[in-house]
Amino acid sequence: MPIEFQQSLPARTHHAASDKNGYRRWHPEQGLADARNRLDAMEAISRSTRIQADWYLEIAGRGLPRMHNGGVFGHTLRAVRENSNWSERLEGDSLRYAAIVALGLSYTDTATQQQILAGGTAADLARTCAVRAEKSPDTGAVALAAWAAAEAGQFHAAALFKQLGLRLGSNASIATVQCAWALTAALAAGQMGDTRGVVSLAADRLMSGLSSTGLLPHNLPASASGRLRAHVGCFADQVYTIQALARLHTAQPNAFALSAAEACAERICALQGPAGQWWWHYDARSGGVVEGYPVYSVHQHAMAPMALFDLREAGGTDYSQAIIKGMQWLENHPEVPAALVVPEKGVIWRKVARREPRKAVRAISAVTTALMPGLHAPGIEMLFPPTTVDYECRPYELGWLMYAWLGGGAVAKLAPGLAGDTPTLFKEN
Repeated sequence: MPIEFQQSLPARTHHAASDKNGYRRWHPEQGLADARNRLDAMEAISRSTRIQADWYLEIAGRGLPRMHNGGVFGHTLRAVRENSNWSERLEGDSLRYAAIVALGLSYTDTATQQQILAGGTAADLARTCAVRAEKSPDTGAVALAAWAAAEAGQFHAAALFKQLGLRLGSNASIATVQCAWALTAALAAGQMGDTRGVVSLAADRLMSGLSSTGLLPHNLPASASGRLRAHVGCFADQVYTIQALARLHTAQPNAFALSAAEACAERICALQGPAGQWWWHYDARSGGVVEGYPVYSVHQHAMAPMALFDLREAGGTDYSQAIIKGMQWLENHPEVPAALVVPEKGVIWRKVARREPRKAVRAISAVTTALMPGLHAPGIEMLFPPTTVDYECRPYELGWLMYAWLGGGAVAKLAPGLAGDTPTLFKEN
């Protein structure tokens, strides 16, 4: 039986210019030009947000070379103190983050790609990621590398889709984010090779996690998270699902997929904080917030815009006002006086978090809301105020920033009959 999604905002008619919340329905007849140029589309609504996005893109161009080393991307650029001086140190290596950077850079010009990648291109990086992913046990990395192969490299990474098909076809649980990435990757490669099996498996898995509130849990099935956390889903679970289902509707017109994406987007926008915060943990059963903090910068400048732009370009609601509000938080965050955007360093600091023992409030809130939806321990705000800045920046944050604001047209290209250049079948040399 189809899920009847709860309505958290007033009902909208397709032809209404906007509702009282400022959200508008996107009309495909407006043409692809606005969809392909998200910055110009935003400027027509908010010039200040357009300027802000342009500025952040410049910062990403400065920061990414600092995170690139020997053909790979580090995991974290962390602020460290040595004696009385502060500097930044690059730590670790992340295949996931490299694939995301490849996706973002693929929408920049060749000169920008070469400047950031020490002479390489986004397609080169996508090929490197595909080779590495063939030996990776990380389903998320495999999905992202397959997506980057199709969209940034313009080739079909058949071996990676074979892995994804086996993983999705097993009885093992899967993280919601990984399932959404697998669906998006398979849709991106659908005009290059046969990914129908992965599309079907991933879509079925993802839709199995939908609740009447529109929100999803962290794992599929939810029970894989355990009794006290089965109801909890994070912000990433919601936005990557919105993106995947919106793209599914574009590639294979599916009214239920679009309705599900709409319901999820509607709910997170209804819950958006008073200063534009995109909250972290949600209750998929009740549609409420389990715990708001940390508030992550990447959610504000990249992940929310990316998903909501995709939804709009798939024929859904235009949530530009929510995007604008989220961007404003980066410059006017009431929690802390410290600047989060540091252009001279090429970073946007990662998050504002509570001053607490390691993830204590999230653990407490998961338990209390498991016992009773909406139940929160008294005194949490006073005991553990959100006054801490996490002074680190990760490559994927800047990669998604580029992808969110420069990646217009990716959704439209999925429509049947709009295939681009003939891709190649990837074979490792």
